[in-house]
Amino acid sequence: MNKNWFKDAIIYHIFIDRFAGFDERKDDSQPTWIGGNLNGVIKKIHYFKKLGINCIWLSPFYKSSDYHGYSIEDFYNIDEHFGNKEDLKKLVKKAHKNEIRVIADFVPNHCSEKHPFFIDAKTNKNSKYRDWFYFKKWPDEYLSFLGFKNLPKINLENKEARKYIIDAAVYWLKDFDLDGFRIDHVIGLPLDFLKDFSLSIKKIKPEAILIGEVWFFGVNENHKETIKFKNIDYIYKKSKERKESMEDIAMKEFIGILDGCLDFEFNKLIRDFIVKRDTSSKDFFNNLNRHYSLYPTNFYLPTFLDNHDMNRFLFEAKNNVKKIELASVLQFCLNQPVIIYYGDEIGLSQAISIEELENNGDVQARRTMIWNKDEQNKNLYNHYRKLCLLRDRIKLFKNGKITLVYADSKFGLLSFIKEDDKNKLLIILNPDQVEVTFTLNLKHFNIICKYLIDLFLNQRVDLKDSIIEAKIKPNSFMIYLIK
Repeated sequence: MNKNWFKDAIIYHIFIDRFAGFDERKDDSQPTWIGGNLNGVIKKIHYFKKLGINCIWLSPFYKSSDYHGYSIEDFYNIDEHFGNKEDLKKLVKKAHKNEIRVIADFVPNHCSEKHPFFIDAKTNKNSKYRDWFYFKKWPDEYLSFLGFKNLPKINLENKEARKYIIDAAVYWLKDFDLDGFRIDHVIGLPLDFLKDFSLSIKKIKPEAILIGEVWFFGVNENHKETIKFKNIDYIYKKSKERKESMEDIAMKEFIGILDGCLDFEFNKLIRDFIVKRDTSSKDFFNNLNRHYSLYPTNFYLPTFLDNHDMNRFLFEAKNNVKKIELASVLQFCLNQPVIIYYGDEIGLSQAISIEELENNGDVQARRTMIWNKDEQNKNLYNHYRKLCLLRDRIKLFKNGKITLVYADSKFGLLSFIKEDDKNKLLIILNPDQVEVTFTLNLKHFNIICKYLIDLFLNQRVDLKDSIIEAKIKPNSFMIYLIK
């Protein structure tokens, strides 16, 4: 039993309906079921293994009103579109046989308006489930997830409702041998509920991982009543006072309750730095350091470039593959678990912004996976595979002390040394549009070095008097092992 397994995790985020199990790529421009299923995921275990993945994160597979799985009609059954319980058992068993962990998305904050308990609460004045929801004026006025009336908010302060939800999570963990949960919209959940939830999960499987989603995207003044973990006015106030993001203020509340939270702050910082180019290298490095300084090292902040609710990184980068290569190098060199959103590794992008709601833009971040190898970006795939291999084989990629070498005060070069008691890495990133000549005397960092190993090209680079001289092309990087 390894309680710290998540620290070394390379996680592949699967949006089940759009991933695998359909015969061919279908029209994915509409918010409807495409046909991806659990059997499709089972057949791709070899793909994860070859890529270097050691954990998969499944989007919600419970009986649902919608293809995305977040509008749950039954917390104890699998939607027939995705398969059945035997399929899930086979998936977990095969994944574990291949040394791949499985975590599942869990959605305790709300359910579908078609959930039988909500239907009963809304249609029966004397329903025993009436207090399971937040009716302001029965039957038509009630709290819901971000104002979406088809997603009524569950009253987890009600003991019976709380038990129902926690028992569901325990059921999937215990009977299907899951390795943990990504918990949706934790800012909507009472902290004492999360404490009970965590205790129940850890009692069954102490090494199970619990990662929360703390994101204020889409939250406004109208949703104050739905935010239950803390008074949201307090979060607004502290965010302004400390000049920290709302996510950073909020995530600290979950330390000691959850194992960690998805790192939306990293996502914003790296997009500002590499895609938008409105943050200098120096500010990026300083902001990232400040962000990490807020949390204990045993509180995980898994990094990601994309997810199912935002424009893909590659789309934002105007399909410049060099930019996602650069961002992924930085992501893999930090001391946090890594998440790859399905398709990032083969260049999956989108046609329009998710903000074009009148054109069903929200589905653009959930396009069907490309399995035709002729349509995949092979160079990008090999880049990701190399990163996974390096992170697996060289411990320093996952854990080490980071020392800044150089950070441009504008938009140019960023370089740092990462070291542990055995090895040292030198990482050089050029996010600029022009070639840069880089010169570094390693003696200034108390390093005497005869040569370097370029880990991507697998080449030896001889040095004279420990001095490095290199030309760094636009939107490119170098990773050296210092010898």
